[in-house]
Amino acid sequence: MPQTSATLNIMLATARKAARTLARDFGEVENLQVSRKGPSDFVSSADLKVEKTVFEELSRARPGYGFLMEERGEVEGSDKSHRWIVDPLDGTTNFLHGVPHFAISLALERDGVLVAGVVYNVVRDELFWAEKGAGAYLNDRRLRVAARLDLRDALFATGAPYHGKAGHDVFLQEVERVIARTAGVRRFGAASLDLAYVAAGRFDGFWERSLAAWDVAAGAVLVREAGGFVKEIDGGDFMKTGAIVASNERLLPLLTQTLRGS
Repeated sequence: MPQTSATLNIMLATARKAARTLARDFGEVENLQVSRKGPSDFVSSADLKVEKTVFEELSRARPGYGFLMEERGEVEGSDKSHRWIVDPLDGTTNFLHGVPHFAISLALERDGVLVAGVVYNVVRDELFWAEKGAGAYLNDRRLRVAARLDLRDALFATGAPYHGKAGHDVFLQEVERVIARTAGVRRFGAASLDLAYVAAGRFDGFWERSLAAWDVAAGAVLVREAGGFVKEIDGGDFMKTGAIVASNERLLPLLTQTLRGS
């Protein structure tokens, strides 16, 4: 196992502890109590239990740090420099349908800069983690983004707006453009894992709009520490707009141009 900081060790231990609950619930997915939070936006008892575990563990280990969490929202801390960004269950719809593709996503922001990220694919026991300046890893294996240079050879991932949300027309136009110029597009339904797969070289890139900060924070650290690049599609701040594109240095501008129709 590569050398890790005390803070990253806390994040890894928290993800593993929270995953035990998630794994048990996934085994009984048909019996979960599920309520609607909005159109095509579900929250399960699993979400809430995992978030509670993560909140308690990180609060105990680092008192005073703030939180940005999918279910609890913003939780102010006495330490204004540090903030945990948490998605307790990315890929909730997959989870609720018994599809084994979902993750726990944890990130740490220091003075507005993302400095650490953990994405745990519970079913496959794949623990992706990275720390600013220290590289990205899958379990104990160092990660590098794919080295492909030609769009025609590249496989990209994306996410579609849910029914009832704005942006379908833009999404369909972007997918049509990318499919026409590449080896293909995949839509797996968990942005944190899509970004982790970019870091691992499984996908050559990823893009999506209208995401939340907790969807992308940990994955962005992974991609950057694996030698890739993460930008906002239209040039803003992806942590604020949720419009993100990630790839290697050569393909990122080509993918961005394709998305913009140029």
